[in-house]
Amino acid sequence: MILPIVAYGSPVLRKVCDDITAGYPGLDKLIADMWETMYNSNGVGLAAPQVNVPVRLFVMDSEQIFANQEEDEKDDYPDAPGYKGVFINAHIVKLNGKEWPYNEGCLSIPKIREDIYRNEEVTLQFNDEHFQPHTKTFNGITARVILHEYDHIEGKLFIDHIKPLKRKLMKRKLDDISRGKIKVDYRMVFPK
Repeated sequence: MILPIVAYGSPVLRKVCDDITAGYPGLDKLIADMWETMYNSNGVGLAAPQVNVPVRLFVMDSEQIFANQEEDEKDDYPDAPGYKGVFINAHIVKLNGKEWPYNEGCLSIPKIREDIYRNEEVTLQFNDEHFQPHTKTFNGITARVILHEYDHIEGKLFIDHIKPLKRKLMKRKLDDISRGKIKVDYRMVFPK
């Protein structure tokens, strides 16, 4: 089932999310719905708070990014052909590498994109959809998508990485999003 995406300004997007147990009610359905919602919205990642569920869960598929690139562009990124996975109770173990810019957007903050600096590499501890524990290191675009979604489960948004003056200049656009004065081709819910 396609779920509505929570818009900027909703309190759930600013909540530090809680770990869950393997017995979390409806977990398999929630994960399936998140995949369907993410693909329907043309996203490459989706965190549970973005569908109004404040738990440490996100899905991501950086393979989609590489699928749309020319062969010679793929050589620019060490993580080609990407990674697709479910991350439950993710916690960062280590950040490595230089910070590098990439133009990011967010389904909860539509029509706003900015260059965001993030580390080249992240090592995470997490459980997969079968609650099997993993410690893995990701780099390149895959690390970036993971760090973007990780921010969501920590109550942060990509615009928090933008300099204050630039964020001040986009205040009107952000206010319009939180008031529902925006047209997108996927379902959204707006703050009351």
